[in-house]
Amino acid sequence: MVPMTSSSNANFPNMRLRRFRKSAGLREIFSETRLSASELVMPFFVTHGKNIRKPIEPMPGQFQFSVDQLLLEIKEITALGIRSVLLFGLPKDKDQQGSEAFASAGIIQQAVSAIKSHDTDIVVITDVCLCEYTDHGHCGVLNDGGVDNDATLDLLGKIAISHAKSGADIVAPSAMMDGQVGHIRKALDDAGHNQAGIMAYAAKAFSSFYGPFREAAGSSPKQGDRRAYQMNGGNIRESMREMELDVAEGADLLLVKPALAYLDVISNAKNSFNLPIASYNVSGEYAMLKAAGANGWINEKSAILEIMTSLKRAGSDLIITYFAKDLALILKEGLDE
Repeated sequence: MVPMTSSSNANFPNMRLRRFRKSAGLREIFSETRLSASELVMPFFVTHGKNIRKPIEPMPGQFQFSVDQLLLEIKEITALGIRSVLLFGLPKDKDQQGSEAFASAGIIQQAVSAIKSHDTDIVVITDVCLCEYTDHGHCGVLNDGGVDNDATLDLLGKIAISHAKSGADIVAPSAMMDGQVGHIRKALDDAGHNQAGIMAYAAKAFSSFYGPFREAAGSSPKQGDRRAYQMNGGNIRESMREMELDVAEGADLLLVKPALAYLDVISNAKNSFNLPIASYNVSGEYAMLKAAGANGWINEKSAILEIMTSLKRAGSDLIITYFAKDLALILKEGLDE
């Protein structure tokens, strides 16, 4: 045993920090970080058709839903206290401009309308991007082999308007185009949708953790990658500059993505901006924990709770996670003894 110095044992034995850890009741009373189901956002993949609930292989427990099945799933999560959803669409057809993304009868537009017709209190957030809808898989219009930032902005504005018109509460531009928040804000306001909020994918890093999502959404680029527009994950000062610009352009909410490897970015955002901060616990993070849990290498429920607590402790006001339903059950029923 290493002997304590005179300065370190000055308050012992009178000061004993274990006093508040000795029972479940005491630990609960003095918990500094608390989670609630209302802070969770459940992502969904929506597809055309009926009675479709197609499992997503690299994301056990997640599905591609047709709208009718999505409504049933939303009924389940709202009963657990989850009040927010984030929607990603799988189109019937793809083309160079991702036309279904802004079509009035597009899959997201149908889904939003259906959700709002059943429960107007559900907070519906919609992804505003082109990668799922383009035949090349990039997040914007291609020009000379690269993504044309400014040409893409007009399409992102059209997507946002179509989502707001369908009833979306918040649009979430994820394409990482310069100026996208300001362009969308103006487009929404000019179209009479000034009450629609914008969740800015302000710090979205180029990441290995998106792989399962790309399979689920069919959004992998056919050529090249997204390094030219998604962020270098090692650049925290650049992350802050991205967030500053999005705030100046009219963002209502800032998002950090991915979450686990970017806790410092979440913390910096929380300490720097007087806006709500969201974090996205992405598909690869979900898949890793699911695989470890399925193999008995880790207690999945305890790990879910620990990870989500870390995101909240770092500064997340909202947590987007595929574990939302699992976590809401844990919060309601407690961990298995």
